[in-house]
Amino acid sequence: MKSASNIIAVIGLMDGAIFGMLGTIVNQPNLRASFWALDAVGLIVAAAILSLKFFRKERDIVAAGFLVFAIGEAVMLSGTAGSLEQSVPAFAAGTALWSAGLLLASVPREFAAWVRMAGMVAAVLFAITSARIFHGEPILPISSPLPFFAYPVLVLTFAGWIWTLLRAT
Repeated sequence: MKSASNIIAVIGLMDGAIFGMLGTIVNQPNLRASFWALDAVGLIVAAAILSLKFFRKERDIVAAGFLVFAIGEAVMLSGTAGSLEQSVPAFAAGTALWSAGLLLASVPREFAAWVRMAGMVAAVLFAITSARIFHGEPILPISSPLPFFAYPVLVLTFAGWIWTLLRAT
């Protein structure tokens, strides 16, 4: 039987994947903000649970990765209710923390190689996005090619985490 915490984490990751992508493709600002708020809450809950799970397994680096990812998501949530332009500072800070969290969770050999690779690629793409914003480029959370094409790689990472949790006994 799957543990309740694994199921809650899976639901949070699925929520984050679905509502995050929906928020990226809708044009209505209120709907986008609502989708991204649902996405953020699901991912914060999932990442907090995963942080505790890996901390208990004494996989401190992976646990720290999920904790940093949750903090990054919470920072992003703080800018969600504003316009795309108003959300950019929180988005830049959040993507920087996402990048660090993804690297911490992906470099140790805790997940399958493809999951770790997806996490590392997403980390690099979000680090580039964050650095460009901090450098002064006018990049919105829906700008293309980055960060727009980084989101599917992040969702692939979530799929790998979900796959890992569902395979666990």
